Amino acid sequence: MEFSKYLQLSPEVEAAKKAGRPIVALESTIISHGMPYPQNVETALNCQRICRENGAVPATCAIIGGKLCAGLTDAQIDYLGREGSKVTKASRRDLPLLCARGMDGATTVAATMIVAALAGIRVFATGGVGGVHRGAETTMDISADLEELAQTPVCVVCAGAKSILDLGLTMEYLETKGVPVIGYGTDELPAFYTRSSGFRVPWRCDAPKELAAAIRVQQALGYAGGMLVVNPIPKEYSMDADVINRAIDQAIADANRLGIKGKETTPYLLARIKDLTGGDSLASNIQLVYNNVRLAAAIAAAL
Repeated sequence: MEFSKYLQLSPEVEAAKKAGRPIVALESTIISHGMPYPQNVETALNCQRICRENGAVPATCAIIGGKLCAGLTDAQIDYLGREGSKVTKASRRDLPLLCARGMDGATTVAATMIVAALAGIRVFATGGVGGVHRGAETTMDISADLEELAQTPVCVVCAGAKSILDLGLTMEYLETKGVPVIGYGTDELPAFYTRSSGFRVPWRCDAPKELAAAIRVQQALGYAGGMLVVNPIPKEYSMDADVINRAIDQAIADANRLGIKGKETTPYLLARIKDLTGGDSLASNIQLVYNNVRLAAAIAAAL
């Protein structure tokens, strides 16, 4: 296929595909823009380790030298972590130019879904997906992640939409786009740092094999889009709702005062919330990502 000259699989991922082994895609924006160094690299390498320990092959995705990479070396992960925000935060709109110019990019949820789909990977684990930002009724700030979920056949396992967003409008948008939203062991949408948001999800599954069966049916029916599996943060790492909500409100007020907009918003808010919570939010963020990788590996194995 024409796209094959831009797609590069690591030897481990290529061998897994040939052998029919389960594979889980992982994003790289969390490395370059989501966490500070060196926790970002440690987290990424631990995600790969946890994936392998749970019977699946990790495929961390990024754009390196103009290639859409599914599977990175430890050195490439360290490079993305050290360079941080100097690496382009790459969404769907950025891929053609990054590839044409031979540049590097750290893939968001949307771009990771694209790379995973091109590589034939059906399951992807991340921290939280983007969504409808607060005040979007006037700013029209809506994450490309939601559009990607509506058109790209990849199951995304997350801890809900990031709680810096308007969760009610995010759920409405996903419903409009026909994206199946399934709670893993929960009837409620998790709020990233906390297990509860007050918003119900339309479906609940309590076993990875149920989720795998739903993915197979979606594929058999020829659905164009993906699926969103929301997996609550483990209880022992869930933050106090009042504490995190105060920090979020303060961070959003600070961002508005500084005029921060667009793709810079989420990295700024996550970093500011980390500072406001004395680092507690970062610790929770890391643990919820690990939890999602474990579930994604189980789903991939069931497929």
